[in-house]
Amino acid sequence: MPRSIILKSTLSPGDLCTLTAAIESLHHTYPGWFLTGVETSCDELFEANPLITRLKRERAELIEMHYTDAINRCNQMSAPFLGGYCRDLAVKLGVGLELQTNRPHLYLTETERLERPLAEAGVPERYWLVSAGVKRDFTLKQWPVEYYQAVVDHFRCKVAFVQIGSAEHDHPALSGAINLVGRTSTRQLMSLAFHAQGGLGPITFLQHLCAAFEKPYIALLGGREPVTWVQYPLQTTLHSLGKLPCCRTGACWRSRVTPLSDGAAEDGSLCQAPVTDMARPVGKCMAIIRSEEVIRAIEAYYEGGAMAA
Repeated sequence: MPRSIILKSTLSPGDLCTLTAAIESLHHTYPGWFLTGVETSCDELFEANPLITRLKRERAELIEMHYTDAINRCNQMSAPFLGGYCRDLAVKLGVGLELQTNRPHLYLTETERLERPLAEAGVPERYWLVSAGVKRDFTLKQWPVEYYQAVVDHFRCKVAFVQIGSAEHDHPALSGAINLVGRTSTRQLMSLAFHAQGGLGPITFLQHLCAAFEKPYIALLGGREPVTWVQYPLQTTLHSLGKLPCCRTGACWRSRVTPLSDGAAEDGSLCQAPVTDMARPVGKCMAIIRSEEVIRAIEAYYEGGAMAA
């Protein structure tokens, strides 16, 4: 009889995307051995997933999922975020389990795959998604708003940008982009990523969605996290690691650029090289990644023939 397990996590949707890689790896390695349910902060991500079973708590093992061990080692060795939950699951199940995939695995319904999402909101047939903001707990992920605007301006009339993000986070409106901030459900955002040509933004939920659907993504990393922790095969990661004293030999893992004085622990984890003369404070590691680099990276996908202009 298969072993029934419920995987629990209250972390963000981006983190939960990497949990799908652990589930995929488990069922690939032990087909028929497990019935797997989830209890997460965003169960919508797991809808339509054929490996997920609706299970009752009293009839299954509840397993709290974490990736603490992997993240604590990723500055010293090549440890991908995608494998963090996989390692944790192996220990807690007491089985041998290695990562069997190089991306998250998200599933859409036939309707979601066939129908162009949010056409009524002005989303065109071809577009790039852009996430130009950050959560208050990790403002160090902010790339200068001026640079995002310069990218949108450069591609005006050539590439359409659809701006997405949660209404509860800080997402500055970009002129010339179709603004869907706060206007999409999780499933709609998944569908938007599936139908998009590519995406642009920091290390965030959108990055994992684009990886799941094997879409190009320009990942604005700076010096906060190791490249080996966040890199996906089809994505372009622009970073500043090794270029500043604060991240010369490893990622800094700091949280905020400047204090927000909100009593949060993140105010004790501040950037050592803040740049405060821009629309929003940013880390120097983000400021030295210029808009021209992003423009060139996007153009290369068209010039290389990976996508049609």
